[in-house]
Amino acid sequence: MTLALTADSASELFTQACRAVLASGHLAAPRGLPTVEVLGASLTLTNPRRRLVDVPPARIINPAFAAAEAVWILSGSDDSWVYMYNERLADYADDGKLMGAYGPRLRRWHGTVDQLARVRQQLTDDPSTRRAVIQLFDPETDFGDYKDVPCTLGYRFFLRDGLLHMHTTMRSQDLWLGFCYDMFTATIMQELLADWLGAKVGSYWLCADSLHLYDRDRVAAQELPSAAVPGPPMTPLATPWETFDELLAAVVNGSPVAHPGWAELARVLGSYRARKCGDRTGARAIIDDCGGLLAGALGRWYDHLDLDRQPVKELGHDHP
Repeated sequence: MTLALTADSASELFTQACRAVLASGHLAAPRGLPTVEVLGASLTLTNPRRRLVDVPPARIINPAFAAAEAVWILSGSDDSWVYMYNERLADYADDGKLMGAYGPRLRRWHGTVDQLARVRQQLTDDPSTRRAVIQLFDPETDFGDYKDVPCTLGYRFFLRDGLLHMHTTMRSQDLWLGFCYDMFTATIMQELLADWLGAKVGSYWLCADSLHLYDRDRVAAQELPSAAVPGPPMTPLATPWETFDELLAAVVNGSPVAHPGWAELARVLGSYRARKCGDRTGARAIIDDCGGLLAGALGRWYDHLDLDRQPVKELGHDHP
């Protein structure tokens, strides 16, 4: 079957998609791992700044990992610091390195091409272009025998009537885990590009060849409500291109950040680092002082961890 869904927020789109896959999906077991999947899914998010999937108590994500992965990718990094925010990523590394890391492919393809910069320039030079393409799947690397293979094939951008629309194509989308984090990063990229081009943020389209739920997540998915609360949009993240990389470095390093939206991401990362170092009181104080959508979501994640009284591990990719 094919599936087409539209929603104003990531929470609503996620909830609709889970219910649709549970209702109409078919069984498949790639690599011997049982899933229920829909082949050919088109999901449209009409307000990409409502990018946070937050459907408590059924689905609470780790917003610190969402923020960390977004900064990690957008900065072009494949460094291991991201493992602090999601230790399971190390399980998919070869000799400590994630071979499918999106960042180097995005910002220095084969060591030379900054695809984000090229797309920005293409859309600046020809606002009607159909060539604003970012490619992530690399056959030279990804047909090798590595643990980590990108699920995302690529991104395309279209500037029409003052709106920047973004299209993502994925060969494989783990709905319960990967969707929540993948959409978070992609729509930040869309928002940034829109601002650099003097445009407004248009719709975000996700086309997934295989949209699926693993067997381990089906019971949890069945506990989702029939409709999710949209929640507010995130604080704007627009920032000048010329200082973008310096800003990302400051967020990662914990340096002071003046921009309100990026300061919230930085505080969320700092809070999580404090908790990982054993300072739970300090971690709470940081997000209580910060406020904001992500800080509130991180507080719910901490409540989730404390309730279970054991680490809950999140994996923000589907690794076929």
